Amino acid sequence: MNVIPASALAILLIPFGALAAGATPPDSYVPGPDSAVQPGVPQGEIIKFDFSSSRVFPGTTRHVAVYVPRQYDPATPACVYISQDGIQWNAPVVLDNLIARKEVPVMIGVFITPGVVGARDPATALARYNRSLEYDGLGDAYSRLLLDEVLPQVETKATADGRPIRLSHSGNDRAIAGSSSGAIAAFTAAWEHPEAFSRVLSAIGTYVGLRGGEVYPALIRKYEPKPIRVFLQDGSGDLNIYGGDWWMANQTMERALEFSGYEVTHVWGDGAHSGRQIASILPDALRWLWKDWPKPVARGESRNGALKAILLPGEDWQVEAHLAPAASAPAFDAQGAIFYPSAPGRAVVRLGPDGRFYSADRNGVIAYRRDSKVPSPAVAYGLAAGDLAAAHNGNLYVTEVEGRVWLVRPDGTKSIVDSGLGSATGVTLSPDQSLLYVADGGSHWIYSYQVQPDGTLGDRQRYFWLHTADSEDASHAGGMCCDEAGWLYVATGLGIQVCDQAGRVNAILPTPAGRPASVCFGGARFDTLYATCGDTVYRRRMNATAANTWAAPTLPPVPKL
Repeated sequence: MNVIPASALAILLIPFGALAAGATPPDSYVPGPDSAVQPGVPQGEIIKFDFSSSRVFPGTTRHVAVYVPRQYDPATPACVYISQDGIQWNAPVVLDNLIARKEVPVMIGVFITPGVVGARDPATALARYNRSLEYDGLGDAYSRLLLDEVLPQVETKATADGRPIRLSHSGNDRAIAGSSSGAIAAFTAAWEHPEAFSRVLSAIGTYVGLRGGEVYPALIRKYEPKPIRVFLQDGSGDLNIYGGDWWMANQTMERALEFSGYEVTHVWGDGAHSGRQIASILPDALRWLWKDWPKPVARGESRNGALKAILLPGEDWQVEAHLAPAASAPAFDAQGAIFYPSAPGRAVVRLGPDGRFYSADRNGVIAYRRDSKVPSPAVAYGLAAGDLAAAHNGNLYVTEVEGRVWLVRPDGTKSIVDSGLGSATGVTLSPDQSLLYVADGGSHWIYSYQVQPDGTLGDRQRYFWLHTADSEDASHAGGMCCDEAGWLYVATGLGIQVCDQAGRVNAILPTPAGRPASVCFGGARFDTLYATCGDTVYRRRMNATAANTWAAPTLPPVPKL
């Protein structure tokens, strides 16, 4: 049996760095009357339990405290306030007072400590403390713990007078809070699942280089904005250690959020890495987070130039079609203009300059006639094709996942034009068809080649740098396409990453149902972006037009360097 010392769990309730925070915070950080028990205000109930059956973080045990206000009526699912590191800042008393004055909605508080994997023998071994793993890391592991495990457990509980706990599952009815590493955990939960958490309270947030949190300001600036409202607090005396400068990092977060159109406010002070200041302003922070409720938190408008250039206001992803996973024949959009982007297990299909559709799979490349969609004789055998691009001059460029790139000429002759790549996945041509782009889905790179006069490739460079998910070492780059302005659209594990001609990701478009396998332009005007996620095809009308590889080459504008 693993044993977790009570002292270990108590230590985890102290924000990281608080034991060595430096200067004593100013006396002005004193909680006001809203943080003290007030006569005549109904006091809520606290239900406590331990949770030790996590599949997301196996072997961990954590404490959970559930605050239920006296005004809660189970006939209506309650709003939710979630806090990391257990009960902090006298939050239940604050909630009692604000709920009684109807300054915030009736809400249930869920206070959770980080997990600990207990040592088998505390006399000879240390427990494993999961706080940094769960809180500081990016990705959706911690949010899955909350959504799939802890909150369902909370809903199995009842108050002393028999009221069953019913929580709203709408992100607009949920706030999530934390300090230090707990703050970045709160932001990450909302970032990964804005449909589940729309309001974030971040105190002395650890947006620094402990487990990748320093990348958030760049991601915020590149992603299409999400419907999240954020309250930030920090002090100029915060930590400045090996992982980074907390004070500067929080200001950088605020500037990134403001640039990207988020509803964000902040309270800066001169305190150290402690909870003194946030405890003194918690009532005001909660009032701001819940202002205008139940009006939904809106998605803002980013000042990102790439997003402004390619997106149309009011246009979002729509379901276009559901594909049969076992189907192998090409599928066409409503206009019959172009195939849907490929899904796992389906052939990749590309339109060629001769009006035929070229289909590639693990058996090779075949062609379909536009009118009948009946297969023609095979174009090339012996290719375990992953993707292909059909150039205007009739050449086909075909990738194999094993790391080879093939050239198939119009007469059917084929040759390997590059090999030794880690994993050759997506392939497309630049608008002027002078460059071939090949994705290495097993890394964060896309290669760029110069297309030689004879169709072979030269001057290979690892050129486009992609973002990867925190839980992955690979970008999972798949299908790719370009628009006439030279933007490269890449289906990746994070969504559609949009790169400029200089090789930099300028924008990221999340897709509705997880990782897209492929992306292409289609529709009557080739101004609709199609993305396949699983067996579902989504479409989105864009302020961009395809640079189709089968069409005549066009010269894009010179990129800003």
